[in-house]
Amino acid sequence: MTENLYSPKTVFAQADEAPPRVLVAPQRYVQGSGVIRHIGRYINALMKVKRVAILASKRGLATEGAKIVASLSAAGIESVNAQFNGECSRPEIASQLAALDSENLDCLIAVGGGKLVDAGKCIAHRLAVPVVIVPTLASNDAPCTALSVLYTPDGVKDGAEYFPQNPALVVMDTEVVAGAGERYLVAGMGDAMATWYEAKVCLHNPDARTSLGARPTLAAAAIAETCANTLYQYGEAAAQAVRENRVTEALEKVVEANTLLSGVGFESGGLAVAHALAVAITEIKTVHDNYLHGEMVAVGTLVQLVLEQSNEAEQVATFFARIGLPVHLGQLALSPDNPDQLATIIDATLTNGIAHHMPQPVTRESLRQAILDAHQLGVSVVANNGDEAYQRQH
Repeated sequence: MTENLYSPKTVFAQADEAPPRVLVAPQRYVQGSGVIRHIGRYINALMKVKRVAILASKRGLATEGAKIVASLSAAGIESVNAQFNGECSRPEIASQLAALDSENLDCLIAVGGGKLVDAGKCIAHRLAVPVVIVPTLASNDAPCTALSVLYTPDGVKDGAEYFPQNPALVVMDTEVVAGAGERYLVAGMGDAMATWYEAKVCLHNPDARTSLGARPTLAAAAIAETCANTLYQYGEAAAQAVRENRVTEALEKVVEANTLLSGVGFESGGLAVAHALAVAITEIKTVHDNYLHGEMVAVGTLVQLVLEQSNEAEQVATFFARIGLPVHLGQLALSPDNPDQLATIIDATLTNGIAHHMPQPVTRESLRQAILDAHQLGVSVVANNGDEAYQRQH
C-alpha cells in the first residue's frame, strides 16, 4: 500500500526550467452500447489480471456490477465486491483500503459517478494496482483524468490528489448513459463546453499552466475545440435521445465529448475563470447541495466570456438555454442583489490561481461587473428563447 506523495508540478514545473508541453490521457478508452458486458475481454487484452475488486454503490453492485462479474468470470478473472458509501473522503478511502489490502488484487474497477470514480483512483493508487473506470453517467470529465477531488464526510471540498498514471482503461457504456437522467448528460455538456474556452485562453497566455504545472499542448487545444463543435452540433439531439432512453449517433458523439474530449482537453489544456468561479459558487451551501458541477461551470463560462468581451458569449448562452443549463444567477438560486453571496463568490474565485490565467488582470471590480453582466445576458436570452428545457430538468 502506497501513500499519495505524487505531485506533477515537482516533475514538470521546476523553478529554474521552462515548463514543457505535456499531454496525458487514459491508456485505453472504449465506448459503445453494451460494452460493459465485454469488460473481461478488454482487461485480458490490456494486462495480466487474476483477481480484481469492483467498487460500486449498493445499487451499482446489483446492476452494472452483476454484468461485470459475469464478464470477468467468463474471462477467467476472479472478483470481490466493495460497496462505496457515497463520499470521496479520506475516511472512506481508508475504510476501503483496510478491507481490500489483504485481497491480493491485480486491479480495481470503479463503477459509478464522479465521486465514486475519484475514490477508486485514490484506492487503486494506494494499493499500487491499475484502475479501470466504468462511468454510469456522462455528467463530468473525471473518468479519464489522473486526479481526484476529495471531500470531507460532510461533503465539503477537502483538496485534490494527483496520480502518476491516468486510468488504464475507461469503459463507457452508452446504453447505461441513455437510461440515466437528461439533467446529468446536460450538466456534462456544461462542464465540457468550458474546456475549449479555457484551453484557448491558456494556450495564448505564456504564463498559464495546466494542472500538471506544464504548458498546454496544441493537441489538447485541438481536442477541446472539437469538443465544443461536437456539442453545438449534436447536443440538443443527444438530450432528446436520453429523454427517450435511446442510444443514437448524436448521443455517442456527445458522450465522447463530455468524457474523453473534455477530460483530455482540460487536463492537458488548462483551466481559467470558468472553473474558478464554478468552484467558488460551491461556497454557497444551497447551490452546493442542489446543483451539479457542470451547471455551475456553465454560469462560470458565461462570466469568463463576458470578462473577455467575447463575441461568442451570446451564442454560448443561447445554446445553454436550449439544452437546459442555467444561464443566469436566479437559475442557481442566487441573486445579483445579494451582496454577501457576490462577495463570497468573488473572494473564492480570486484566491484560485486558475482565475488569473486570463489575458487581462482579474480584479474584484472587473469580476463583479462580469458576473452582473453575464447574469443580465442570461436573463435576456431566456426572455428571447424561453426556459422550457431548464424547467423540465429542474
